[in-house]
Order: sequence, then C-alpha cells, then structure tokens
Amino acid sequence: MQPKQKKVILFTTPTCRWCTTAKKHLRDNGIKFKTIDITKDQKAARDCQKQGCRGVPVYLIGSQWVCGFDYEKVEKLLNL
Repeated sequence: MQPKQKKVILFTTPTCRWCTTAKKHLRDNGIKFKTIDITKDQKAARDCQKQGCRGVPVYLIGSQWVCGFDYEKVEKLLNL
C-alpha cells in the first residue's frame, strides 16, 4: 500500500512559464494538486509573500513551502 499523498497547492500566474513547467512535472508524476492564481487571489499572494516568496511558482506541500521551481526539493517532499 502506498503512503497517502501530501496535499499539494501550486500558486501561479497565467503568464509564468515556470508555472506551466511545474504543473506538467506534477501531472507527469501522477500528483494531484490544486492551482491558485495569485493575480485573482490577493490573500494567497500575501500568504506567499509572508513565506519569503517573491515570485511564482510557489508550492505548498503538506505544511512545507517551496519558493520557485525547485525540482529537487519538490521531488524529495513528494517522495518521487
């Protein structure tokens, strides 16, 4: 039996090419995730800034924040 997947939220903007890469990476690995567009959700944008993130994509994996497309950190947190 596989361990339960951590909850994943991906904070993005419509024009971010790294956000597109991040979504593809998650999909390619069968990871379920929710996407939040920070241009339409100011609270989410503030939450990302509070974590020290100055750009997108921003991942929230379980309770861990990852600023930017940090491939290795994301893979480790998701046990890929």
